[in-house]
Order: sequence, then structure tokens, then C-alpha cells
Amino acid sequence: MPLKPNLNERHQNILRVTIQHYIATAEPVGSKTLAQEYDLSISSATIRQTMGQLEKAGLLYQPHTSAGRIPSDSGYRIYVDRLITPDENASRKIEESLNRELNWDKCGFEGTLQRAAQILATLSGYIVLITMPQSSIARLRHLQLVQINPKQTMLIIVTDSYQTESVLFESPVAICEGDRESEELAQNELQLLSNFLNSKLRGRTFSEIASLDWMELDREFERYAEFLKTLIKQLSYRSVPSTSTPIMIRGISEVLRQPEFSQLEQVQMLVRLLEEEQEQLWPLIFEAQDRQKLTDRVKIKIGSENPLESMRPCTLISSVYRQGEVPVGSVGIIGPTRMLYENAIALVECTADYISEALS
Repeated sequence: MPLKPNLNERHQNILRVTIQHYIATAEPVGSKTLAQEYDLSISSATIRQTMGQLEKAGLLYQPHTSAGRIPSDSGYRIYVDRLITPDENASRKIEESLNRELNWDKCGFEGTLQRAAQILATLSGYIVLITMPQSSIARLRHLQLVQINPKQTMLIIVTDSYQTESVLFESPVAICEGDRESEELAQNELQLLSNFLNSKLRGRTFSEIASLDWMELDREFERYAEFLKTLIKQLSYRSVPSTSTPIMIRGISEVLRQPEFSQLEQVQMLVRLLEEEQEQLWPLIFEAQDRQKLTDRVKIKIGSENPLESMRPCTLISSVYRQGEVPVGSVGIIGPTRMLYENAIALVECTADYISEALS
């Protein structure tokens, strides 16, 4: 069977309303139902004949001999690629919700992404997956050295995506315990060192930082050479691309109410994937960054197009979010193949665009 069979206007209309009715009801669709409920201006017999032709093309099938027809994965693919456009009302609704409910300054980047995932799960009714930005392409926004005790200094790192990390080091500054003047001098030195590092490192990626030549230091910082080597080594660890970036997951309970997930074994496989096997899921929602061009809005994997068995009853819709023109993370939803595609595509697109704008 060709992947994209030639369909005339009648074939397209019948396929469209069959899929729309099945999405709405989860019940196999017969020609009599379509004739009664849709203004197709053709007889029930003609509808039945057309549905038979669509079945021969592999776009519909009968789950039981006496039942009506339901869409195949190939039928959904034609529907998504040719017969629908994203719902502008859904786009406006989630954009309003994100603008109204998210507070980047108050919640920080990670907290805001978690809230965005919950909003998307609530509006879509599906499982939502949002990856944290890739640290290998994140840029340093600010760092600060803070004296914790006489022997330890903490390095606090803030990236341009507002992720925060901290690392403990042996203190590069000598302190006499209990001597307030000594402690103040040490903190002043650390502030001076923090300012120096920010002037050299701000705006660079961690991979760029790892390759910097620190042989020629300003004279006043020469005595910190060993400490700086250790510090840069720690920063360089963050330049290694991760294949297991944390994935925020919301909406599992909502989607499991769908009739497609009535079999316990099927549910267990999907939940295990989401909770314990994210390393398999991660490449599906954020494939190699150079594969997705700027013009690619969304990726849609329907049913058997998914390589993982636990994902075969599902559709995955995802879109990258970007920092400038560089893809750094992904927004995705998982639902049954009987998905309200017009809404789902619009919601994913709009959420990814919103995060991209926030990062820029």
C-alpha cells in the first residue's frame, strides 16, 4: 500500500468525518451514522462504498466483522498531514493561560516549566513531557564565590536559562576561624575573584569555558591559578552533552482514563516507560538537534511509527524550544492515537514558542 494514496474530495471528506466521529465517541463508525449526523449530500450506500475503498487503501479497518470502521495509523497520518489545521482558539487559550499564570521572576526557570507542563496537561487532557534545557549549550549568566566555612568555598552558577547549580571547593583564601576581620578580608577577595571570573566567562558556553587558556593570568590572580584550574575542571563537566536530561511529566492520571488504556498490562508498560525508562523516551522527544530545521514546527509519531512497543497505542506530538536559533529542549504530549489533533498540535506549538521567547 502506498504511504500517501491518491484520494479524491469524497474520499477525503469521508475519511475526515469518520476520524472526527471516532475521536469524539471512541466507537466504530458506520455509513448510516455518517449519513445521519453529517451533511455529506450523498447516500448511505455511497458512503458505505467509499468507506470500503478507504479500507482497501489501509486507511480504515473493522475491529470486528459486524462493527463499523475505525481509523488505522495510516488513516490518522493522512488526516494529520492533509485534512486539518491547528486550532487557533486552542493557541489563544493556552497563550492567555501561560501569560496569566506563569511568573518567571518568582518561580525561577525550572518552577515555571513545571507550571507550564501542568497548564498544558490540563488544557490538552494528555500526558505532557517537557525537557530541561541542554547544559552543553547553556551559557553562563553569572557566578558567585561564597565562603561557607574557614575551609570551604561554594561556587554558585546561574545559566542564561536561569538554572542554578552549586559546587563546593577547598577555600583558596586563608581564614583565621573566629577572626571577623579575617573573614571580611576573605569575602572581599572572593568577591574580587568572582568579578574577575564573570568578566572572563559571562556569556560563554560551558564547552567554551573548558577550552580556555588560563596560562596568562592577571598578576593579582596568579596565586589563584591552582584553584582556577580546579574550578574550570568542574565547569567543564557540564559541557558533556547529556542523553538523560530530566523530563518533567504531568497528566498521567488524566490520560489513563481513556478507553484505549483499559488493559492493565498496557498501562503498566507506559507508566514504566515514563517513570523508570526515560533514557529510552528522551531521544524520541528531542532527537539530534541538527535534524530539525527552523521550518519544522512539530514532530508527530502515530502508533506504529513509534519505535517503542509501549508507545504503539499512542501518538507523540513534540516541538523543540530554542535559545535564539539553537534547539535546547522539547515540549511534547502523549495521548491515544484517537487524539484531538487540531487542539494538541496547536497547544504544543504555542507552548514551545512561549518558552523560546522567554529564553530569548
